[in-house]
Amino acid sequence: MAAVKRARMDELCELVTDGTHDSPKLQTAGIPFIKGKNISGGTVDFSTCDFITLKDHEEACRRVKPQRGDILFSNIGSVGDTAVVNDDREFSIKNVALFRPDQQKVDRAYFYYLVLSPEFRSKVMNVRSGSAQPFISLANLRSFEVSYVEDGIIQRRIASILSAYDDLIENSQQRIKILESMARALYREWFVHFRFPGHENHPRVASPLGEIPEGWEVKRLGEIAVNFDRLRKPLSKMQRSEIQGTYPYYGAAKVFDYINDYIFDGEYLLMAEDGSVITLERTPVLQLVNEKFWPNNHTHVLRGKAPYSTHFLCLGLSEVDISPYITGAAQPKITQENMNRIPFFCAPTALHEEFDRCVEPAIRQLQLLQRQVENLRRTRDLLLPRLLSGLIALDELEAA
Repeated sequence: MAAVKRARMDELCELVTDGTHDSPKLQTAGIPFIKGKNISGGTVDFSTCDFITLKDHEEACRRVKPQRGDILFSNIGSVGDTAVVNDDREFSIKNVALFRPDQQKVDRAYFYYLVLSPEFRSKVMNVRSGSAQPFISLANLRSFEVSYVEDGIIQRRIASILSAYDDLIENSQQRIKILESMARALYREWFVHFRFPGHENHPRVASPLGEIPEGWEVKRLGEIAVNFDRLRKPLSKMQRSEIQGTYPYYGAAKVFDYINDYIFDGEYLLMAEDGSVITLERTPVLQLVNEKFWPNNHTHVLRGKAPYSTHFLCLGLSEVDISPYITGAAQPKITQENMNRIPFFCAPTALHEEFDRCVEPAIRQLQLLQRQVENLRRTRDLLLPRLLSGLIALDELEAA
């Protein structure tokens, strides 16, 4: 068993700080301005960020200038999202804490997994404050003590094992994005641009939403979907802790836990009802699931009415600007009434059946990859605390 020590986070780091406290004017081009919402899955998403001027960037860099190998940690709002800075591009941060590991004491990749560890996460959750806008202070982040393996060689071996799981996860996620793009492109071609097979033989006619192909209709979501919200049942964290298992417990935007029971079995579309209900692209937060699962009461549970498949609903809603259907400022909400008003362009039955035959293989492969990602994450997260604490024999694990 490897020797384990305890240390404060600021003892393992050259620097623990946060980004600018100013609110520079946002631009459509310039220097990337990264907030907590741009951090996910271990990486910084520059494709969805805002920008600031070079002058504002230089001012922000007086506080800190992120560099390769730094660990970013969202400490305001979506507390806990973590990423590694893995290139040398210029950018500024706000509402984000920054750890710069001391390489004389701890390997940077190993430190990243310390931040992901249950020990560190539980400390964060126990001291965060604020309800509308959760927050954790720099003083708390600096003072947290964690257990770590002191030997640098073992640190790097542990990080290598865990990063192999993350590499597989990233590869699968890239394949998921490609499959999603393929399915959405086909949906847009047929149901947005009306370039479906045989479209040349369908003249356009007037509709409440403009011209549509002859024989098509404009319908509302409430007409083409079955709603199962009445069957939802929220479970508290304490209740879930007593029934841990293998079935996912879904919230508005993600899986929150795994329990030993389920309510639904099959393909359903989950659409966030309150809280995180809108994406950066202004579309609804959607989860297309095809398994046994239990949803809480923060997500609508929908299924398509024949001939409108559930994945047709998902692809259609992913094209909708959901902002006009949201109520509430402090706590955004999409009511059933508003959700049911969302319009869809609906084709004759035969065309919907043909669309499903074309798109279903990509959807099924996508769902298979999503399950693989979840399994990889769970395996990594089970290994993580035992590896970091030196409880697992590395030779046996590496040999396997």
